[in-house]
Amino acid sequence: MTASAHSFSDTALCWLARLPLPVFRAAGAVFGLSLWAFARRRRHVVERNLELCFPEAGAAQRARWTRETFVSFGQTFVDRVWLWHGDPRLVERRVALTGRVDLLQRQEAVLCFVPHFYGMDAGWTRLTQAIDRNWWTFYSPQSSPAIDHWVREGRQRYAAPRLVSRQEGVRPLLKGLRDGAAICLLPDMDLGARDSVFVKFFGQDAATVTSLPRLAKAAGVPILPWVCRIVPGGYRVEVMAAWDGYPSGDDLADARFMNQQLESYIRTMPGQYHWLHRRFKTRPEGQDKLYRR
Repeated sequence: MTASAHSFSDTALCWLARLPLPVFRAAGAVFGLSLWAFARRRRHVVERNLELCFPEAGAAQRARWTRETFVSFGQTFVDRVWLWHGDPRLVERRVALTGRVDLLQRQEAVLCFVPHFYGMDAGWTRLTQAIDRNWWTFYSPQSSPAIDHWVREGRQRYAAPRLVSRQEGVRPLLKGLRDGAAICLLPDMDLGARDSVFVKFFGQDAATVTSLPRLAKAAGVPILPWVCRIVPGGYRVEVMAAWDGYPSGDDLADARFMNQQLESYIRTMPGQYHWLHRRFKTRPEGQDKLYRR
């Protein structure tokens, strides 16, 4: 995309960012429900994940969560327009900060556990806006160059954060922690068997990376979890207290604890978690695949 095209696009997005929040939420719901209706493979993944994780919930409840998952995805996607192009005062007004925000304001090195809830971009934007410090996080390049440029620019809107490609691995993060960075990790995805252990997640064996406890132990820093919820007026970021006695030095026990904590967060908002991802794709040797149609 040329510089003039970028300029035109930015101008259009800044104009759109002035629209009322209900317009964005309605447009996001239409987008999400369209995906729910036509993206059959992804809908199957969501349905299978919820079936595996919430067998006690019943088919009707899981169907409601499936639709909510797609609506949440659609709404948070279009909300990026006002998050990344709207007036900073608008972002402050629509994204509330709650909990132990003071722990992030101390300018000391810290690892943040940030699960894949759909509101995480809103939380990241608001925290980097409110707290001027050395922020780092992982970044997965987007397949579309135009979308990749938009997402990179949006996530770097405030505080000039360092976006680390997953291809770089975790080694640069250790240097960042030694330099006093606040690093946001999202280790709740199935990244394959390498550097993973199999521990329970909602009763299922899940390949779980151990980067969070290993980095915390190597750098001697606390783990500070935060999540961001979609709420009627925008979003609410919840910064929680540091995990006590973590890491324990036992990667298996620490991975199990991380998944248990994540389960407790998900149970408060099942329809806002990233069930579009095949969380149980990697199986222990001898176990059947779980996503066959």
